[in-house]
Amino acid sequence: MNSTRPNNARTRRSDRMRTVVRLALANRVSAVYLTVVGGAMAVAAAQPLFASGPDASLVWVWPALFTFPAFGFVAWLGEAGWGGDAPAWFFVGGIVLSALVQSLALGAVWRALRGRRGNRGHLTAAH
Repeated sequence: MNSTRPNNARTRRSDRMRTVVRLALANRVSAVYLTVVGGAMAVAAAQPLFASGPDASLVWVWPALFTFPAFGFVAWLGEAGWGGDAPAWFFVGGIVLSALVQSLALGAVWRALRGRRGNRGHLTAAH
């Protein structure tokens, strides 16, 4: 048996994880998107400190809208599981998970677009 095989598999797995983390967190597009969602969540979390009106909880609509395509599934799960009375931790966790999934998708699209641009070569002036 080859004793290096488990190490190679472990290395490939860590390379895949590193690639996923880079796509989701370590590029400009994903970083801006996560900053916007995180800022909206921070404002929504701080809102009860400054406003106590009946509409104060409506500020949580913004983080949900910023993560909407993926958050739609989370909202559906909350409705199916708890009948509309899902706990707050479920929705906050769903917003975070949705933001990370969409950040990964944005990073993959960004990498694909940058890869295509790099394959075109450089335009030069005709002499």
